[in-house]
Amino acid sequence: MDQSAARQKISINYIEFMVKDVEQSKRFYQNLGWTFTDFSPEYCEFDSGEIKGGFAQSDDVQSSGGALIVLYSAQLEQSLTCVKEAGATIVQEIFSFPGGRRFHFKDLDGYEIAIWSH
Repeated sequence: MDQSAARQKISINYIEFMVKDVEQSKRFYQNLGWTFTDFSPEYCEFDSGEIKGGFAQSDDVQSSGGALIVLYSAQLEQSLTCVKEAGATIVQEIFSFPGGRRFHFKDLDGYEIAIWSH
C-alpha cells in the first residue's frame, strides 16, 4: 500500500439511522431545526446544518450499542427543553465535562444521542 494512501484523511460525511417511522422521526428532529428532503415514503435525507444523513424505515431498529452521535447547540438549556417537548427520554441531565457541558437523550426509536455546548 502506498504510504500517501494510508495517510489519506477520511471524514464522517453522512449518518444514517434505521427508524420505525420516517414521518415520526422527521417531526421529532424538526424540533431541533433540522430540514428534510423526501426520497420515498421509506427514506428521507436530513440536514442538521452541519452534516447530512438519512432516516431509513426498517422493522429491525437496533438502537443500542453503537457509536454515540454528539450534536452541538449554542443554547443547551433550550435544546434540552426542545427534546423533552418532542418526546425524548432524558438519559443524563446536563453535566459538565472538560471543554463544556452536555446532556444525553433517547429519541423515539431509542437512539442515545448527546447535545453539548461550551
